[in-house]
Amino acid sequence: MSLLVVGATGTLGRQVTRRALEEGYQVHCLVRSPRKAAFLKEWGAELVQGNLCDPKSLPPALEEITAVIDAATARPTDSLSVKQVDWEGKVALIQAAKAAGVDRFIFFSILDAEKYRQVPLMEIKRCTEILLAQSGLNYTVLRLAGFMQGLVSQYAIPILENQTVWVTGEASPIAFMDAIDIAKFAVQALTVPETAGKTFPVVGPQAMSGYEIVHLCEKLSDREAKIARMPLSFLRVMRQMARFFQWTWNVADRLALC
Repeated sequence: MSLLVVGATGTLGRQVTRRALEEGYQVHCLVRSPRKAAFLKEWGAELVQGNLCDPKSLPPALEEITAVIDAATARPTDSLSVKQVDWEGKVALIQAAKAAGVDRFIFFSILDAEKYRQVPLMEIKRCTEILLAQSGLNYTVLRLAGFMQGLVSQYAIPILENQTVWVTGEASPIAFMDAIDIAKFAVQALTVPETAGKTFPVVGPQAMSGYEIVHLCEKLSDREAKIARMPLSFLRVMRQMARFFQWTWNVADRLALC
């Protein structure tokens, strides 16, 4: 099976690429910058230069491709907006995949996206799920909560370096999961017929609050954390301020998730 991974340089995308290569797939990676994605080529993947926001670059990337795993999303530091990447880009990708006759399409969404339609990324994910269901593609949606990898920089390293850890006390607990395990689910779904046309939650075994994560890091490191509490009201104000400038719109959209 020939597989195209979209978003292959991200936290999840690189794990999907590595897992697929280990499973013996012919892996192609759609990348904007081959230079920045050189490590994927070293692993054994074939790099295909293209951009979700350039629809003309997608049909060539999908030639002779039998499956797509889409792990792409706009990053806070991107010049491209969430709407451009996560909606307009995904619409173009789904349409191109349908036209190319792709056999399987794996899409990563967010858990409970339909409950938070006021959050731009959540609403976009919900709409993309609907678009996939109507596309005629043989799709599978995996709904994620959060990556454990992000906890290292947010909690573990500051505690080890005796720096302040910022915690939002009112935030709901999250069932974080290792991106490596999520990648295993995604690649395995390609060969399990029962996953076609269905949506699955893919989350960790235990939902944890920020304080619970801090306490676990303290226990494992045998160090006491310096905790500072950040009210949600402050984050909401920061989001409104970030909306004033186009180059910080992605940051504002991410703050809406808090």
